[in-house]
Amino acid sequence: MDMTPEMLAKIRASLAHALEGDFYRTRFRGVIPDDIRTRADFEKLPFTEKEDLRDAYPLGLLAVPDEAVVRIHSSSGTTGTPVIIPYTQKDVDDWSLMFRRCYETAGITNKDRIHITPGYGLWTAGIGFQLGAELLGAMAIPMGPGNTDKQIQMMMDMKSTVLGATSSYALLLAEEIERRGVRDRIHLKKGVIGSERWGEKMRRRIASELGVELYDIYGLTEIYGPGIGMSCRHECGMHMWTDFLYYEIIDPKTGLPVPEGEVGEIVITTLQKEGAPLIRYRTHDLTRDLPGPCACGLDFPRIDTLIGRSDDMVKVKGSLIYPSTVDTLLAQVDGVSSEYQIMIDHLNGKDILTLFFETPLEDRDTRKALEKTVEADFKKMIGIVPKAKAVGLGELPRSEKKSTRIFDNRY
Repeated sequence: MDMTPEMLAKIRASLAHALEGDFYRTRFRGVIPDDIRTRADFEKLPFTEKEDLRDAYPLGLLAVPDEAVVRIHSSSGTTGTPVIIPYTQKDVDDWSLMFRRCYETAGITNKDRIHITPGYGLWTAGIGFQLGAELLGAMAIPMGPGNTDKQIQMMMDMKSTVLGATSSYALLLAEEIERRGVRDRIHLKKGVIGSERWGEKMRRRIASELGVELYDIYGLTEIYGPGIGMSCRHECGMHMWTDFLYYEIIDPKTGLPVPEGEVGEIVITTLQKEGAPLIRYRTHDLTRDLPGPCACGLDFPRIDTLIGRSDDMVKVKGSLIYPSTVDTLLAQVDGVSSEYQIMIDHLNGKDILTLFFETPLEDRDTRKALEKTVEADFKKMIGIVPKAKAVGLGELPRSEKKSTRIFDNRY
């Protein structure tokens, strides 16, 4: 995105505040905010990595006195030292404002009833959805994850009009509602989906089976949580709330800016965060800038829907494999559903990749032919031949949180 003089001033102010905490005072020793006069000056500052935040555990990121902290949250990862993010009351209020803006961008109003299924607790998702709903004046239905029977019953009884969920859980609910034959008792009109990348085929399934308009929401715990970006009704990327953050799109390998419109990794600098300001934080999320104004009229820049992460790539027999590439491949094959899993093993000195995919087709010979088609297309697009295995709809595991697509068992 462009760096205007006004944006540079905001960045200098955020940097000055960050230097009040031990984390950046040590990391940016010798840096003087007033010396950051140009974009080139700013881009000389080192990146902040997630490992740096883990090293700061538990509260090394604090840039305010302890008594100013009203809440902490933690990243949703299940491995390694967690990242603890402290929030001041202003941080919570700012997050609420951004989330309300997300709802408004999707045309959601105070007359809606928002069914919230993401997790609560240390994870930011559930409480973010609730904060925005309450500030909007909508009815929040704070279900949290799990207990699908109760989810569907409450959805019917409360006449929920908006579903907040991960794409994986939205699909699970859609399938279960279809299986039970209760779609005519569901009042959902819109879905706000976040926390993971999802392919177009999965999007179409959820929209069709639930009968809803779908909106992408973006965020991560380190930068408030979900709600820092949102798609609009024109389905042309996500508007980023650049009054609260500045973002860059870089080449993951070189760290240099990519040409406008090219895919790269999004790097975020907070502009107003008090508890734990972050400067040039590498998200590892892959996207691209979408130039030009949006037909919706919002004066906020847009990034494309996430296509994956720079750290979820695997290499097999010299070929690089991203889940987003597999999404694209399978979306082009008739008879293949949205759900798949890849298992990578090392047997007898060779790497073996098995691709399981769901299909509604039941005839054995038809399935065999479909497997051969998938294997040939995989070879053509990615460069290696997998062992393709067709399974029935619903046979692959469903998740209430984020789905894991690739399992690398070689190590």
